Amino acid sequence: MPSLTPDTLHPMGSLRACSCCGLVHRLPALADGNEAVCVRCGTVIRHASRPLSLQRAGAIALAALILYPLALALPVMRIERFGHEHVSSIWGGMVDLLADRQWFVGLAILLFSIVTPIAKLGAIFLLCTGNRVLRPHHRAATYRLVEFLGRWGMVDVLLVAILVALVKLGDLVRVSPGVGVAAFGAVVVLSMLASAAFDPHAIWESDEP
Repeated sequence: MPSLTPDTLHPMGSLRACSCCGLVHRLPALADGNEAVCVRCGTVIRHASRPLSLQRAGAIALAALILYPLALALPVMRIERFGHEHVSSIWGGMVDLLADRQWFVGLAILLFSIVTPIAKLGAIFLLCTGNRVLRPHHRAATYRLVEFLGRWGMVDVLLVAILVALVKLGDLVRVSPGVGVAAFGAVVVLSMLASAAFDPHAIWESDEP
């Protein structure tokens, strides 16, 4: 790993600011397998080649996108009351809310727990494809979209709400979780892993000398 200083670095190197502390470095050419780290805080500033983090994040995001329709369609709970059994999925529950004119709750679930997480995962997957799909200025706009959508995605909150409903309703009616809970929980975990594995700096490194 090369040693970097803000003042005495390769004269033909490119400038890069640390994403953690903001210190600007002039980066030298890096040999394969090396990475440049900030001299102040130790954060990785640049990899020598296109890192595996993009491949990992892209694969995890794609897996979550494939699993998401199943998580929405599979039953998350079975409710039995007075001999009548009702099976509910996330998508079916949202449709029922809209049919009952519960517009605020139904649209909130649709927007924040279905549309927004899918859009975020799709944007991460596109960014992980590098320059094969998106041009640099499109990548910048897509990354800003990922940051914005990350504040509004509520798949984890919806999962907690489902589990709380299972516990609360247990005293009144007979409630049993469906396979959709496991599928939806897997989507939540994959979404968090994709966000953690995604390295925003790497989406431009393949364009740098």
